[in-house]
Amino acid sequence: MGNYLNPTSKKFKEGLRSEIYVDKSELMVQTNALIDTRQKFICISRPRRFGKSMALEMVSAYYGCEEDTGSLFQNLKIAKSPSYQEHLNQYNCLLLNMQEFLNEAMMEEGDNRLCVMNKMLADIKDRLLYEFKEAYPDANYRNGEHLTEIMNAVYKKTKRPFVILIDEWDCVFRILKNREEDQKKYSNFLGMWLKDQAYVGLAYMTGILPIKKYNIHSALNMFIEYSMTDPKNFAPFFGFTEDEVLALCEIYHASPEETKAWYDGYHLEYRSRAGFDAPMIHLSMYSPKSLVEAMTSGKFGPYWNKTESYEALKIYIRMNQDGLKDAVIAMLAGERVKVNTGTFTNDMTTFVNKDDVLTLLVHLGYLNYHDAEETVSIPNKEVSQEYLNSIKTIAWNEVTRSIEHSKKLLEAVWNLDSKTVAEGIDRAHQEVSILQYNSENALSYTIGLAFYYAREYYTIIRELPSGKGFADVAMIPRKAHADKPALIIELKWDKDVQGAIAQIKEKNYEDALKEYKGKLLLVGISYDKKEKIHSCRIEKLESYKH
Repeated sequence: MGNYLNPTSKKFKEGLRSEIYVDKSELMVQTNALIDTRQKFICISRPRRFGKSMALEMVSAYYGCEEDTGSLFQNLKIAKSPSYQEHLNQYNCLLLNMQEFLNEAMMEEGDNRLCVMNKMLADIKDRLLYEFKEAYPDANYRNGEHLTEIMNAVYKKTKRPFVILIDEWDCVFRILKNREEDQKKYSNFLGMWLKDQAYVGLAYMTGILPIKKYNIHSALNMFIEYSMTDPKNFAPFFGFTEDEVLALCEIYHASPEETKAWYDGYHLEYRSRAGFDAPMIHLSMYSPKSLVEAMTSGKFGPYWNKTESYEALKIYIRMNQDGLKDAVIAMLAGERVKVNTGTFTNDMTTFVNKDDVLTLLVHLGYLNYHDAEETVSIPNKEVSQEYLNSIKTIAWNEVTRSIEHSKKLLEAVWNLDSKTVAEGIDRAHQEVSILQYNSENALSYTIGLAFYYAREYYTIIRELPSGKGFADVAMIPRKAHADKPALIIELKWDKDVQGAIAQIKEKNYEDALKEYKGKLLLVGISYDKKEKIHSCRIEKLESYKH
């Protein structure tokens, strides 16, 4: 066993022995079906700390031919698959982390940055050649200095195709992000090494970014991409699904509601099988790093974003590319923003409009993409805190003030202080008005930001179906905050605020909360277009029946 050729299964064993191990071994059911097919080139992009490297360690342990790893997999889900035995330990497996090679090249070359890519690619070739010659010294290498020649020689001798696993494949595009010539040289190397080579049984790359789009023919156009915007059938294997999270909550006695508020929010869609008639599967995906940290520590908190400074997010949202600031404010208010992901070139420097920046933030994990409606939103409380940290340092003072005031506004609602609530909404509108203020829809943006702090305690539902219509906003306290009253908020534009309360009662909006057993407040909010002020009325629903 080598460092790169058929490496030891030690890292996979460490994962199995960890306090929390979630079985994702059915990933190999998908890859088994692709081996030695025209679909054998796969590129899986996910945000950092979403389990990409752990998956590669598992795949390497399964396919590598120099170690019998059947005992590691016999109790996992993959062992029940008809394809399990056929592919177990049957391949020469290569596992490379490209960021390790790039970091070493950058350290060795120092200020001589022009030679970094040459050094990186030379190191890859030299180290692989060494391991091939050591493992198979009697293969007929002929020209023993070319990587493709040597791999073809090993393939002819062993009759074993290669499973080539590349981690952090996109590091060149993230770290050398302004060096397009180096990026092209790297892409051409990968293309020459992998494309149209008989020895490739499976080529599987993982990273954060999808493959860069060039104006010319791409060297890597043989890859099928499975990304955050189009995960296809690889969707369940990166991150924790709702069922997996609920199982962990039961083991660790954690509140599913609080867990969802903190870490849910990545919603992926894919078809259950091939064909247009196949039903769509909708997954709620959680960050595995955050779940493991929260469960083992017994404390909810921002764990995923501790792995990287919020500087990365700050750099992009401060660009205000084509109204980007307005889009971010709308999402902080709980709205979804329309986005066109098709213009993004899959790099970190080419931004023509705000859609390009928003799409990058999806791939980085800072936004969730809703495929059916082509919108983006902020996923959860953990990521929201990252945005708050960022905007505090880039002089979005009006947004910061509005969010800070939202705590007092919520307390005023609890105290039935209609006057203070109306004044607080006026302040939020004056400080942050991102739309032409001429409809209930625009009013809902202001309300969303003014009540930002309510997310600490409530599950917030827009247009809750109930009774004879839809309540504009319903706020239902999570079980951990059962002492707080539920709120039904009705918004009116240029109409009497009393009419908002009357509508809640008339249309029986409270029916939507029939499973809720606590106190209930009715909140009517209206905007007077002529006077340019908001009014508010708050009532306890005394006749509310549980």
